[in-house]
Amino acid sequence: FLMERKTHVKINRKEVMLAKLRKTCSCTPQKLKNFVMDFFPVLRWLPKYQCKEYIWGDIMSGLVIGIILVPQAIAYSLLAGLKPIYSLYTSFFANIIYFLMGTSRHVSVGIFSLISLMVGQVVDRELLLAGFDLNDDAPPALGDGSLQNDSLSNTTAFNLTIAGINAECGKECYAIGIATALTFVAGVYQVLMGIFRLGFVSMYLSESVLDGFATGASLTILTAQVKYLIGIKIPRSQGHGMLVITWINIFRNISQANFCDVITSAICIVVLVTAKELGDRYKHKLKFPLPTELVVIVVATLVSHYGKLNEVYASSVSGAIPTGFIPPKVPQFNLMLRVAVDALPLAIVSFVFTVSLSEMFAKKYAYTIQANQEMFAVGFCNIIPSFFHSFATSAALAKTLVKTSTGCQTQVSGVISAMVVLLVLLFLAPLFYSLQKCVLACIIIVSLRGALRKFKDVPARYHVNKVDTLVWVVTMSASALVSTEIGLLVGIVFSMLCIVVRTQRPRTALLGQIQDTGFYEDDLEYENLSTVPKVKIFRFEAPLYYANRNYFLKSLYRLTNLDPNVEAARRKKYEKKEKQHLKKENHRTANGLSIRETTLQLVPKKIDFQALIVDCSSISFLDTTGVNTLKEILKDYKNLNISVLLACCNPSVIDSLKRGGYFGKDCGSMQEMLFYSIHNAVLFARDQK
Repeated sequence: FLMERKTHVKINRKEVMLAKLRKTCSCTPQKLKNFVMDFFPVLRWLPKYQCKEYIWGDIMSGLVIGIILVPQAIAYSLLAGLKPIYSLYTSFFANIIYFLMGTSRHVSVGIFSLISLMVGQVVDRELLLAGFDLNDDAPPALGDGSLQNDSLSNTTAFNLTIAGINAECGKECYAIGIATALTFVAGVYQVLMGIFRLGFVSMYLSESVLDGFATGASLTILTAQVKYLIGIKIPRSQGHGMLVITWINIFRNISQANFCDVITSAICIVVLVTAKELGDRYKHKLKFPLPTELVVIVVATLVSHYGKLNEVYASSVSGAIPTGFIPPKVPQFNLMLRVAVDALPLAIVSFVFTVSLSEMFAKKYAYTIQANQEMFAVGFCNIIPSFFHSFATSAALAKTLVKTSTGCQTQVSGVISAMVVLLVLLFLAPLFYSLQKCVLACIIIVSLRGALRKFKDVPARYHVNKVDTLVWVVTMSASALVSTEIGLLVGIVFSMLCIVVRTQRPRTALLGQIQDTGFYEDDLEYENLSTVPKVKIFRFEAPLYYANRNYFLKSLYRLTNLDPNVEAARRKKYEKKEKQHLKKENHRTANGLSIRETTLQLVPKKIDFQALIVDCSSISFLDTTGVNTLKEILKDYKNLNISVLLACCNPSVIDSLKRGGYFGKDCGSMQEMLFYSIHNAVLFARDQK
């Protein structure tokens, strides 16, 4: 039987577009109100805030995250190649802006190790190109007399403008100029992606790519912190292969290790890891996580200050962290042009991590988020703070897990965390002057435990899916051994190639009948299947398009043990030989010659089937090449008196076949060529003569 297709009303796309445009461009008070409410979701949920039910959970989680944020912000400044004060600014402004614009109730947006690393790599590269020394303890030269001069930053020796900034601007001033320009451009990209609805870009970052990227970047982060752990002074490596070059420099200078830093690092790592493991083991008994990082920083600062570790043992310390806020400054446009390309992967990674975490926790706690609004929120978390000497931000999994475990209900907890950071900014920052950099490095390295533990999951990942494991390994290796940006690009391209290869060489099978049923399955995968006499059933488990056409034909000919082109050529050759043989026999008989009987060795191949059924249930679409391929096998097998029947075609495939003329001009033979189940096709084939 042939089902009748519904007649769809043809949509005038031009009219639809014009209607949408008129609706979008119209402005009414209600529409303006909805726009403002959508752009600032806080206006919707804050008036409905259930104070008695939510306030204590939000205050507790906000205080805990604020306590964690302070040491992490100071530590991650090492990754970004900037002073700790800028990390504190970043943490403060990001929490406030996401409170106003974010749609997730639980994610913690702020400073993130991976984003800090990407910012730091761009900052280091531009500092080198501008002629600055990347050595953290470089001697001072010129200063601009402002807050940046307090850190004794060095400058270039020439009195020229560097990318639009006066040469008197020190190293620190130039570094934060690069970081703010990079952050501003990344934020603009994210806002533009939101305007043009480009959130689908995140679909090309699979879980394997993201995990591999994060693990590879974690190896880079760990490598960059080793010199602080052991207290050696080596140049900060730049460019491709930074991980390998850094380790070579570490081993070359290992004899210069500062034993004070080594001992401090060993103690801090033991304390931090032990506390983390105990916290993980007894987390169901703890009402909130132990503030281990803060305790370690306070104790280490006191020991360093009263033990005079910097003066006596030359241990490297954080230095002066000023209080208050620096006057806002517009990011330099000339610097934006220099970092425009670098800002693109930064914008994508920041958005993808934020949206994926938002969706994960929204699903867990049964509410919805607006992915497009999340893109706007993250974009403005970068654009606005860039005017206040801050750098790029993103949601962080570890801090988000802590927020949820300590009773977070809404983004009010983010405001509480911002207030804690503000307290440090205004009053407590100078107290961290004597904090050793090796302690900060320990905090960073211990925070990488989750990403580094992915190596333990490789066997299980391999057992589940070998291709995804290969994508993870390639992305991780490229991110660690080449660079983070190249690693991300390699991961995306390689994962796409894997998909293409899968469709180029998909599974193919001949099907057998499940006994006493109308169902058919792979003859090589299942026992006790019976073959259908005089019928071959071929399944192709992929779309049929130009890239896998040859594989489709080769697989069909191999499994059916019949190449119609070869068989047709053999038959023509046989007919030609037979005609020549008969002609020669007649000629000799006419001359009365006695000849001996000869047998002709070339005979046509015996074919054991009269119908070929193609199971199209796994063929999602056909392109022009795919349609022509099916028309080709229809013609070739017809020359051998073998009928070709199609079964289980979806409407898209049927439409492609109709447009390609597969069923003839008026589709009159469609009922004898197309079937809605394999069994119907088999029954039809049996009834044929």
